[in-house]
Amino acid sequence: MVLNDAYSAAADMLPVMADISLLRRMALFEATLAQAEAEAGVIPEEAAAIITEVAGALQIDAPAMAKDAILGGTVAIPLVKSLTAAVRARNPAAAAFVHFGATSQDAIDSALVLQLGDALVLLDRDLTRVAAAAAALARRHRDDPMLGRTVLQPATPITFGLKAAQWLTAAREARSRLRRIAGEALVLQFGGAAGTLGSLGDKGARTAEILFARLAALNAYPPARSVAAAGTPLPWHTRRGALMSLAGEIAIVTGVAGKIARDLSSMMQFEVAEAFEPADAGRGASSAMPHKRNPVRCMLTVSAALRTPGLVSTLLTGMVQEHERALGGWQAEWGALPELVKLCSGALSNMAETLEGLQVDVARMRQNFDALHGLPMTEMLALALAQGLGRSEAFALVETAAREVGATGRSLAEVVKANPEATRHVPADRIDFILDPLNNLGATQAFIESALTGWDAARN
Repeated sequence: MVLNDAYSAAADMLPVMADISLLRRMALFEATLAQAEAEAGVIPEEAAAIITEVAGALQIDAPAMAKDAILGGTVAIPLVKSLTAAVRARNPAAAAFVHFGATSQDAIDSALVLQLGDALVLLDRDLTRVAAAAAALARRHRDDPMLGRTVLQPATPITFGLKAAQWLTAAREARSRLRRIAGEALVLQFGGAAGTLGSLGDKGARTAEILFARLAALNAYPPARSVAAAGTPLPWHTRRGALMSLAGEIAIVTGVAGKIARDLSSMMQFEVAEAFEPADAGRGASSAMPHKRNPVRCMLTVSAALRTPGLVSTLLTGMVQEHERALGGWQAEWGALPELVKLCSGALSNMAETLEGLQVDVARMRQNFDALHGLPMTEMLALALAQGLGRSEAFALVETAAREVGATGRSLAEVVKANPEATRHVPADRIDFILDPLNNLGATQAFIESALTGWDAARN
């Protein structure tokens, strides 16, 4: 495990996206291809059985294959060479049918589809954890007021439950999109040398259909298994749109986690102190300042979200590919796509653990609100006064009162109730009612309920 991976990825994602994982799935592709070709009558059943058995037990030396891959520009060449040699040792005749009619990109892209299926199981799991934890926070804190903040400045009141409901809805929507797009993107790749399966003659289409079904059944991610082929699946050697849609959605999921992390890290600032990451032993410590409690999980999540757009840019740029096989565009995916997945896994894992153990200081939220002496309620007060004074006069009166609050430290209620012009139009008890944040939450409860209902439906 390199240090960057330790910072960036969830621990259980590293073996899934490792080079050896891709190579093993390439061997699985070769075995499944042989089975499909035998069923379609392309190769002997005995040969398919031997290839399947040998591929399942193949000893793969990933570093050695990586070194050999430099010569041919693709790791499929040394893998097929190794598999062919192992089959030949068992049965020389069967060796002629290894990788029969396929090309390197068929093996690599189909293996990638299987690898991404395994990865999406983990991403879906942690995205579900994020949504569930946000839902619990929304329920628990639906009535707990806090400052809304716009452009990093105090705004009108919200509840912490509403903030959590926004996180919940973003996670739920991303989860739904990820499942839908995965069903479109995780399909096999089989076209042969130039995308015609010409070497298989009139049995190419039937072989592709059988292979499609067999590989779909092997995919670990349920939405990918549910895809039904509409006719013979075309190879997508240089048609990368569906895969890029999936990559883009993975990037959006990372952004959803990054948004939550940005909110929480701001709430963890000492001057705000409204919420805190779980206090694990040693986590968030400073090498120089013993008093510090750094938002480490948030930091790593924001870092992942900041690194992600560059990877997406590489992938999208690589879509402009030449004819039937790309020179550089496809190859640019090999590093960018696994890194994108690993960053997403780390971001989700960090935010799931943070939200599940989040420490919320409701009293401090109210204290921060009250420290502004009613100023966040100026809009509501001005609108109430406008009914009698007119809008311009009402806003001018409240603006003057707000300046006095800032200069004297008195509350807005005190200043306004001392103004006869104000109390002539709005009684003192009504002013107190207006300046209570709990009386000015608008549709907050309806929004929270809608978010929770939507999550309950999606979860079930």
